[in-house]
Amino acid sequence: MWRFTTTAFKNTTSKFSRFPKPTSSNFNVPKLKPLPVTPFRPIDARSNTSSSVPPEKKTLFQKFFDPARIVGSPNFNRWLLVPPAILTHVCLGSVFAWSLMNDLIIRELGVVVSSAGDWTLPSVVPIFSTILGLQGISAAIAGKWQEEKGPRLSCVLGAFCYGGGLMIAGVGILTHQLSLVYLGYGVLGGIGMGLAYVPPIAMLIRWFPDRRGLATGMTLMGFGGGALVVTPIINYLLKITHKAPQYIGSVDSVQLITEGGRQFAHYAGELREVVVATTRDVYICHIEGLQEGVYLVGSGSTGAGATLFALGTGFLGVMLASAISLRTAPPNFRPAGWTPPPVTNALVSTKNVHIDTVMKTPQFWQIWLTLGTLSSAGMAGVSVAKTMMSEIFTQALPDIVTPVFTSTYIMLISAGNLGGRIGWSTVSDSFGRQRMFTMFYCVSIPLFAMIPLVVQQATATSSLIPLALFCTSNVIIYSFFGAAYAITPAYEADLFGSKYCGAIHGRMLTASSMASVIGPVTITLLRSKSELAAIKDLVLKIDPSVFYTKFGADVSQLDALVKAKTVTINKLMELVPAGTVDPTPYLYNSTMYCAAGLLCIGFVANYTIKPIDPKYTMIEQGPADPNSDSSH
Repeated sequence: MWRFTTTAFKNTTSKFSRFPKPTSSNFNVPKLKPLPVTPFRPIDARSNTSSSVPPEKKTLFQKFFDPARIVGSPNFNRWLLVPPAILTHVCLGSVFAWSLMNDLIIRELGVVVSSAGDWTLPSVVPIFSTILGLQGISAAIAGKWQEEKGPRLSCVLGAFCYGGGLMIAGVGILTHQLSLVYLGYGVLGGIGMGLAYVPPIAMLIRWFPDRRGLATGMTLMGFGGGALVVTPIINYLLKITHKAPQYIGSVDSVQLITEGGRQFAHYAGELREVVVATTRDVYICHIEGLQEGVYLVGSGSTGAGATLFALGTGFLGVMLASAISLRTAPPNFRPAGWTPPPVTNALVSTKNVHIDTVMKTPQFWQIWLTLGTLSSAGMAGVSVAKTMMSEIFTQALPDIVTPVFTSTYIMLISAGNLGGRIGWSTVSDSFGRQRMFTMFYCVSIPLFAMIPLVVQQATATSSLIPLALFCTSNVIIYSFFGAAYAITPAYEADLFGSKYCGAIHGRMLTASSMASVIGPVTITLLRSKSELAAIKDLVLKIDPSVFYTKFGADVSQLDALVKAKTVTINKLMELVPAGTVDPTPYLYNSTMYCAAGLLCIGFVANYTIKPIDPKYTMIEQGPADPNSDSSH
């Protein structure tokens, strides 16, 4: 065989020997440069690249935050991830204790009572709206990025923004610069919440495909219980950081001068601005040892600034430690011995909806309205919870509704918030998400409409029954409020699949952003409107000469006196005829009726949700798996 091949080759080449060899005279052959010789490089089978090419060097920062390095093994104990997720949300959930700060920073200069230079309640309540509004917006914007980079980097950045924002806000209170408070607590705090809120939820949903409701409930239990944990800490910090204002004397012993609505008095040879505190003002103040009389403005401190700064420092450390502990689930993770049960609920999809398609579905906007309306009603009450409790029940039950009781009330509704997140969300795994929301609305609407009747009974009698009904109804309402946030991620995963659950929930939180504005702003505007109407009604019942003697100004200057906080309902109640009903407890009635009407919209939105149209789902490659996180 070899001989035949050689002979054939020789015969072939001999045929071409008849042609003359090419020379420079008969054939122009260009001189070509020799090709570079590439040495042989063995292939590394593991990386499918040449072993001589050095691997890309990564910095320590890249290695620490590389999503591939924080993927847990299938045998990893997933329950170890629950504590860091809860701790992160406890820090974030401290936002629900903001009503404690509202009551303090609106009298930071006057301490006992608000002075003319102090911020008003309508000017500080939007801080609460800002932080929760930017939480939803930043979570929606960062959704895709969070899915790519993993939970660790997002939570670390969130820790610096949230903790640092609270510290900046503390400085803003100490220096009395409202813009710094908005920048720190509102803007940076909101961005930090948006970055750190969703990743732990999405992480646990993928680690617990068999218990989605429980997974979101455990995570958001920390968020709902944040105020429960933080309120005692805030009270302790306030106790050691406050400073009592300088007492001048009783109202009868001090000569007051009214100019431009403000009140002044001579002290140490100077004309200094002062505030006049009534017995009720002293009673509802958290500082002990004060008495009715005249106090120098700016001579004390409520301790709110130092408290907020200390909280920010602590939250930063806790959130950083928690972020380091996070691990992501391996693709298509299933717990040992568990297989997806057959789908019997029409609203549970076996396919995934792409993040770029989900907002085209009507179901997205129906859930958006469902979450938005329920959270709007809840946030309205949370934003002014302490103030509302004091104004409604302090007069009727002064021996019970003390400053300590109002702080306990904050903890009580926080416990309801916490219990609802873990309790109702767990029940939703078997009862169904849509049915749970239907039940929430059917109970909440009559409870909101009933509160004005409870307030009326509280002012008419000194019975404890109205107080018990008010507290019980609010605990139930706030358990639904918390459960709405815990159930919604599982609701989304049921309808749209779990592949993009984190990014989808980030966009869904824009409903929370809407609620954080509508709820608190509505309640403060309606309250301010009711308060002004009540003041004008009380002034009509007071003799003009008595009014002038009390405030050093004519009734014609009422607007300026109200703006400077010289004239308040508490001070007018000392001048009105005996038997006049104090209008303070009724300032929130219009808000309760408004909340009940808003919830009716959410009820319709949830009740009409239908299964996802197949045209919105992704084309599956291989067997469909509702818990799959792989590419499709």
